Amino acid sequence: MKITTKQITITALMLAICIVSQFFKNTSVFITGPIVNACLIIAGLGAGMYAGIILSVITPLTAFWITGSPIMAAVPAIIPCVMVGNIIIVVCSCLFYQKMKNKAGLPVGLVVGSVAKALFMGVVISMILIPMMLPEKMLPKMAVFQMTFSVYQLITALIGSLLTWLIWLRLEKVVKEEA
Repeated sequence: MKITTKQITITALMLAICIVSQFFKNTSVFITGPIVNACLIIAGLGAGMYAGIILSVITPLTAFWITGSPIMAAVPAIIPCVMVGNIIIVVCSCLFYQKMKNKAGLPVGLVVGSVAKALFMGVVISMILIPMMLPEKMLPKMAVFQMTFSVYQLITALIGSLLTWLIWLRLEKVVKEEA
C-alpha cells in the first residue's frame, strides 16, 4: 500500500482539528465529541479507512493527555475501549460508503456506525468496566459516568455523523477529483 502526500496531509489536518477541539472538552462533550467523530470519519473517507483507524487510536490518548480525565485515570481500561468504539464508527461509515455505491451508503453507514459505537461502549464500558473497576470514592458519580459512555456517545456520534455528511457533500467532489 502506497501512502500519498494527500493522505498524510488529510490525516494530519484531521488530527490537528481533533487536538484543538479536545482543549474545549471541559466546556462540553457535545462540542468536542461531534468534532472528533467527524474528523475520524472524514479522515477515513478522504485518506482511506486506515487513516481513520490510526486517528481512532491516537485521539483517546491525546484526549487523556490534554484533559486528564479522572474516570480514565481511575479505570485505564476505558481508553482501549474508546479506541475500539472509534474504530467501529470509522469502519462502518467507510464500508457502507464503499460498498453501497448510491447516495444512501454514507448516511446508512454513519447511522449504523454511530449506533454500533454507542452500543459497544454502552455495554463494555458502562455495564462492565465502570461497575467492576470504579474506585469506591467515585461510586456516587457512577450514573454520570455510565451516561457519558452510553447515551452521550450515541448523541455525539450522531451529531458528528451529521457534520460529516454535510461536510462530505462538498468535500467528496474535491477529494475524488484530486485522486
